Parts: sequence; C-alpha cells; structure tokens
Amino acid sequence: MREVKTSPNAGAGLSDNELIARYLKEQNPEYFTALYRRYGGKVFAKCISMLGEEAQARDAVQDIFIKVFLNLSRFSEQSSFSTWLYSITYNFCIDLIRRKKKIPVLFAEDVGQIGEEIDVEVPDSVLLEMKQERLEVVLSKLPEGDRIILLMKYMDDLPIRDIAGMLHKTESAIKMQIMRAKQKAQAIYNELYASDPIES
Repeated sequence: MREVKTSPNAGAGLSDNELIARYLKEQNPEYFTALYRRYGGKVFAKCISMLGEEAQARDAVQDIFIKVFLNLSRFSEQSSFSTWLYSITYNFCIDLIRRKKKIPVLFAEDVGQIGEEIDVEVPDSVLLEMKQERLEVVLSKLPEGDRIILLMKYMDDLPIRDIAGMLHKTESAIKMQIMRAKQKAQAIYNELYASDPIES
C-alpha cells in the first residue's frame, strides 16, 4: 500500500477547486482537511444560527462534512464550492428542524400560493439598522422558513437565484417570501420595541 505523505501546510494557497481536484487524484486527506479548516467555522456559524443549540450545531457540522466527503466526487463546479457546501448545510439543518418539530418548514411554492393581499415593500434598512441583539430576538420569533430565508439573503448575501436553487423554488416565490418575511420582522420589532426609547 502506497504511503501518503502529508504536510501541515498541504493545500495552502490552493483554490477550493484545486484542493478538490488534488484530493480526488491523490487521496491525500490533508487536502480535505484544508477545506474543513477553511469552511468549518463558517458552517458552524450557519448551523448555530439556524438550530440555536451549540451542541447540536457541532454535531451537524460533523455530519455535513461527512456528507460532503462522501459526495465530493459529484461536485460539478457548476457553482462555487462554497455555494454547494452552504446548500448542503441549509438543507441538512432544515431537515433537522423538520424532524425535531415534526412540522414542515414552510417555503413559498409559488407566488399564487402565498396569498392575494396587497403588499407594501419593506426596505432592507428595516433589518440592517436594527441593533444586533434586537435583530436576533426578532429573527428568533419568525417562522422557521422566514428566518432561514432572511439569513440566506442578509447574513450570507446569497443571490436570489442561488436561494431559489437551494430551496427548489422559483425566483419570484423567493422574492415574495423575502418581502413577506421582512414585513413580519418589522411587525415583530414594532410590537416588541416601539415603546422603547431609540438607542444611540
């Protein structure tokens, strides 16, 4: 059996795609470890923002990277590795939430199924100007589907197209749900904090 030589700096300076190509060719575990080091903390942050429990988030990170490891040969490079990884992360966490609560995490199937009431566009500043601790409270009170889609859009700055692909929905449905989620967030904020003095 051929011995694989490893180096603590294996993968340094290589792009994600180069790391993947070298790992698949050489089977040197240091290349996959380099990917883990590069993205492990970011995946953990996403997991804890969705799951809310540190222990569960840490377990999720391990399961997600095992899934990535087993499916690495299927990575097609049609999107960036980070987008592919975050798609796996979001879908894994959504499945965990569904199993834990035994209720569906609702996402809009299409615009026609969301409702016909007249909507007023809520500017992004409604969320972006909230104090961090207040924003966390507001997000925690949103339905899971709305909270997740706002995290995708405003924490990860994902394009609508990528969000739609991850959730297997149309772009118009995603845009509509983001608008509705912002409306709900604003209503929750007003209910909780409207009577408080503005913080400087």
